[in-house]
Amino acid sequence: MDNKSTIRTVSILLQFFFLFFLLSEANSNPLKPQAFESFNVSYIQNPAYTCSYTVIITTSCSSTRYTRDQISIAFGDVYGNQIYAPRLDDPSTRTFEQCSSDTFEIYGPCAYQICYVYFYRSGPDGWKPEGVKIYGYGSRAVTFYYNTFVPSDIWYGFNLCHSSSSVHSQSRHRWSISVIIGFVLSAIIIL
Repeated sequence: MDNKSTIRTVSILLQFFFLFFLLSEANSNPLKPQAFESFNVSYIQNPAYTCSYTVIITTSCSSTRYTRDQISIAFGDVYGNQIYAPRLDDPSTRTFEQCSSDTFEIYGPCAYQICYVYFYRSGPDGWKPEGVKIYGYGSRAVTFYYNTFVPSDIWYGFNLCHSSSSVHSQSRHRWSISVIIGFVLSAIIIL
């Protein structure tokens, strides 16, 4: 094998390495729910207009068989429009049983695109939602995937209001830098 073909082989291997790195980087950061200790539902608006939201909550098959815990939900948009339901649970109606979906009609201020959701659970049983899907007037349906137990006595969930655009721009920036480095290293090796 001559020197030129060795350089080509190394260059191709480097390009495959960077391509593999870029593809694995794009899928390595799934969103996970977070505890939010400073979340405050005390600022509840009394809007002139109220809107209806359909909320579908799916309980995981690996959750407890049923829960007697008190479950609350709060969700909203980037503009501070917050919708809050203090008690969704009702053990007498088999709410939040394992492998079930429960649908709620919740009323609150009219929001734009829903970008955050939090659950609050209080009680001894535990509860593991698989996900929550929220339909609102004038906004796209949005789904948040939990698939983890909600800790007790703390707001727990997602806030994508400011992070979604910055996450994508950071990913694009890393991708661009990696491509440039890959081409520069390939050019150096070929020369």
